[in-house]
Amino acid sequence: MTQDPKLNAAYALCRAIAKREAKNFFYAFIALPVARRNAICAIYAFMRKADDLADDETLSREERRRRLDAWLANWRRACHGGDSSDLVFVAVRDAIERFSIPLSLLDELVAGTTMDLEPAASNAPDTYATFADVYRYCYLVASVVGLVCIRIFGYQDSRAEKLAEETGIAFQLTNILRDVAEDAERNRIYLPLEDLAAHGVSVNSLLHRVPGTPPTANERALLEAIAQRAEVYYQSGWQLMPLIDRESRPALWVLVSIYHALLKRIRRANYDVFSRRATVPLPQKLWILAVGLTRMGLARLSG
Repeated sequence: MTQDPKLNAAYALCRAIAKREAKNFFYAFIALPVARRNAICAIYAFMRKADDLADDETLSREERRRRLDAWLANWRRACHGGDSSDLVFVAVRDAIERFSIPLSLLDELVAGTTMDLEPAASNAPDTYATFADVYRYCYLVASVVGLVCIRIFGYQDSRAEKLAEETGIAFQLTNILRDVAEDAERNRIYLPLEDLAAHGVSVNSLLHRVPGTPPTANERALLEAIAQRAEVYYQSGWQLMPLIDRESRPALWVLVSIYHALLKRIRRANYDVFSRRATVPLPQKLWILAVGLTRMGLARLSG
């Protein structure tokens, strides 16, 4: 910990936010050394605030964008040396200086949250035409997080950057599969329209289904196609492991293991993401964390 009371308070707040909100990420954060853990929690808290501003459906899209722009303007003043009463900004500014995180990556993080605030035709669902469009969305909301994380994890080999990008794609495709029903309730379809057409699934069948109705054969085939793509990208997560600093590898192992376990649960449920929301049970998360902490101890002994 630093000797700066304000900075200590800032990191304590970010850790509390991460512990409360980061259902899967926080287990990986625990397996990091303190300085890296603090930095990751700060980035998460920054990302969480941007998401919350963008997702507040009690407000119009225009008002959400206005509030997000005002928050971002305050952040830019803070990160260029201006005084800030926002403790999250205080922690993030320290983290980016400590771990040489480009400000452009944080700009991309915020850009990802604004994609759902683009003006839409009245009552028209938010959709993505092609997988390339979905990939771009996944890149902004998840891969950029991975590119920030590897700066904190530490790496020397530039191959780590593409692998971190693709690991983020795997995570976000898993989120998309898990949240199909929830997103449809919010008038959003993140499955590519070209894939819906290829599997004979209509947008209306996803938007206007009877709650809890299990998927049809065509819908299962559609979701399986997305899962197979995710599986390919998960291989990048395992390939990334040896390219980051030894003491950070257990945290990455925990993170990839938990997210991959979530995808496996979706597949074992035969893609019935409509009857109940897929989750990784707490005992399984704790077991994965225990293995990760053991790996962390071994890494320190061998370091």
